[in-house]
Amino acid sequence: MTVKTLVRPPAAPDTSPRPHRSRWVWAWVVAGGVSVAGVLLVLVGYLGLGVLGGRVDWLGLVGGSAWNPTDSVFGGLAMIYGSAVVCVIALALAVPVGWAGAIALSEYLPPRLARPLRMSVELLAAVPSIVYGLIGIMAVRPAVAWLGDVPGGDSLLAAGLVLAVMITPTIVAVSVDALSAVPDRYREAAYALGLTRREVVRSAVLPQARQGMRSAVLLGLARALGEAIAVFLVVGRADGRLPTSFGELIDSLVHPGQTLTAKLAGPEPVLAGTSGPYFAAICGLGLILLALVAAATVWGTRRSSGAKSALRADRQRRPGRMRAELDTAVRLLRLGALLLPGALLVAMLAVLATRGSAAFSPSFWVTSAAGSAGGGVSDQIVGTLLLVTTTGLISLPLGFGAGILLGVHASGRAARVLQTVTVVVSGTPTILLGLAGFVIVCSAMGWGRSWLAGAIVLVPVVVPVVALTTAGRVGGMPTEMTESALSLGLSRAQYIRSVVVPYAWPATVTGLLLGLARAAGETAPLLFTATVFFGAPALPDGIVNAPVQALPTHIFTLSQDSGDPQAVSQAWGSALVLVLITAVLLSVAVALRNRFEGERWTT
Repeated sequence: MTVKTLVRPPAAPDTSPRPHRSRWVWAWVVAGGVSVAGVLLVLVGYLGLGVLGGRVDWLGLVGGSAWNPTDSVFGGLAMIYGSAVVCVIALALAVPVGWAGAIALSEYLPPRLARPLRMSVELLAAVPSIVYGLIGIMAVRPAVAWLGDVPGGDSLLAAGLVLAVMITPTIVAVSVDALSAVPDRYREAAYALGLTRREVVRSAVLPQARQGMRSAVLLGLARALGEAIAVFLVVGRADGRLPTSFGELIDSLVHPGQTLTAKLAGPEPVLAGTSGPYFAAICGLGLILLALVAAATVWGTRRSSGAKSALRADRQRRPGRMRAELDTAVRLLRLGALLLPGALLVAMLAVLATRGSAAFSPSFWVTSAAGSAGGGVSDQIVGTLLLVTTTGLISLPLGFGAGILLGVHASGRAARVLQTVTVVVSGTPTILLGLAGFVIVCSAMGWGRSWLAGAIVLVPVVVPVVALTTAGRVGGMPTEMTESALSLGLSRAQYIRSVVVPYAWPATVTGLLLGLARAAGETAPLLFTATVFFGAPALPDGIVNAPVQALPTHIFTLSQDSGDPQAVSQAWGSALVLVLITAVLLSVAVALRNRFEGERWTT
């Protein structure tokens, strides 16, 4: 029998061209980084020119507590103290609850339960700050008044509680993305060693997700430091309240105080003019706030050690039975942490549905406002959607490019510097953005009040959020993916286009959602650059001198007239409309994210 040997003919050489070098990737990444640095330079330049326009006693501004413009006394220590206190209260409450809730969503609950709960948390993150301010007026202030036996309830504690509620969903949403990015093989290897679920999370999951979860806290801190309107409505705005003993410090928590953002969001930046000692002191407060955000960011991104030996020491200290009991207790605590966001969402929706019943009438959505507190909000809806859409279209490529620059190209000291700059921009009080936009875009460029000027001012609110969430996701990428891609001969730009972009895209969608949710509720910058209370058409017919009406500024203006029941009802109805619009945008974003995310990476 003859055996024939099959010989495979030689394959023809591959003459197809190699993939393009993707030069556009570098332009895209550089544009994102330049946009973030450019915003900070513009802000520092604006504040620096203001400081140079008048003499500033820096020792008195930082060390003095009295603030009296009539006598040219400008002391900001009480405001610095107030800002620190409300942020400490917010972080002390939000970080444990946020991290525990994120771990429960990612590691304990099945997907059929985790997805709707995650969407509920993100809906809370999408609630505009002006709505939180209204909730603070109605619920938090009376609770503090009863707790501290003080009239009114305006206090540092009320501001800290409102901020804690505001930043908890942000910490949960970004931390879940970081935890979901950890490959399942790390969990499987840890379980194979006989570890309990708590030990798997602590030893295998958290070290991989640490950078993204730290970015979540930095985003929360940035929002707490930069929040103006919600704090403005509940803090009391009392100058010169500085405790001198521990007893006075505790007592000061339940009494009115002042923060840097509340001062900058008030009428004084306008009353101070554009030069002189008064305006210089206001700009000095802005520079101090930026410096505080930078210092907090440097401290938050410092390197930690000793995490590698935590598992070994933990197993040596506790016997097997104690490990099982501790695992059960930790599981119950983490699952219980999810009850707080759920209860907050139900309570908030109940309050909005009760107080904002006008929004259930179809005519409220499709008719224009009439008079000071009548009619509907159709023009405000159109203006809000125009501002949010334009802001998103500008912010997405810039924020994504900045995030890729942070996560891929920067390393070591450069990464920390870039992250510090990004968080400083994110924590910038939006009132400063509004004032800078008013001076540069509206006045110097001659645009006047313009919808495009408002969108440009909101871009620095969204870009850092997109950048930090993207960088956190990229930072958790397994090294094997990078090594495999580069071993195939891909250039750096092709690696970004083919590997990094698909991997980071789900977190980018989450960051864009959180950023647009914050931008949709911003009031202070739009008051100076883009909106009017009445008289503007639904759709502008140009760019120059083309203002719009928007829901956040409409709500803020109506909420100031608390003595008019019709105005209060109109404000709550407008708030419910804004929340419902945000919920629809959230649903679309979640659907897109689920489509891009698919199964967990297991390479």
